[in-house]
Amino acid sequence: MSIPDFVTRLPNDIGGLDAGPFQRVEHPLEPWEKRCHALADVLDLRKVINTEEKRKGVEALGEGLIAKLPYYERWIVTFANIAFTKHFFTPTELADKMTEVEARFTGELA
Repeated sequence: MSIPDFVTRLPNDIGGLDAGPFQRVEHPLEPWEKRCHALADVLDLRKVINTEEKRKGVEALGEGLIAKLPYYERWIVTFANIAFTKHFFTPTELADKMTEVEARFTGELA
């Protein structure tokens, strides 16, 4: 009796699976991606979110979101989910802050 893949493989564990051909393209990180990486480092340094929590958080997104979201977007969603779980802020508070920040860049802030 063999163990099904869903027991032995987590959603982002794709090593060894047939993915078909792909072309590796090097590109510089976008500024927001650099900030995301810096945020991950600071959260880890300050003992807010560690590497293991981040890994588990990405896995918790499930196969569908992992396949759909680019690498750093997975991190951002994971950081938000962990922050909600740890009661640092609520989804509504995050949405309000995002609206406020967006308004600064579009000139809509009074």
